Amino acid sequence: MNAEPIDISAVMRALADPTRRAVFERVAGGKEITVAELTKGSGVTQGAISQHLKSLKQAGLVIERPEGRNVYYRAQPEGLTPLADWMNHYSAFWRDNFDRLRAVLREIDP
Repeated sequence: MNAEPIDISAVMRALADPTRRAVFERVAGGKEITVAELTKGSGVTQGAISQHLKSLKQAGLVIERPEGRNVYYRAQPEGLTPLADWMNHYSAFWRDNFDRLRAVLREIDP
């Protein structure tokens, strides 16, 4: 667990890369997974997977658990909190704008 809260910029940067986002989705989709398991069928080298995991870890999105020669990764749900908080902050803005858009579209094509 991180001692300091993660900045939303770090979370957004980490998830902006499509390959890194795919790695995160695979990690989040299961209980725990190793680099070797993430590499299989991904079309990405083990070194690249490790680098993506390092970025995800720094952003607070995954945590690791070493066991023998393997390191197991799992999603850190709290890592998405800065992004969820930001989205919640702007939800009223988007809700109002979508309501206005719906009204305009109804006027155009009843």
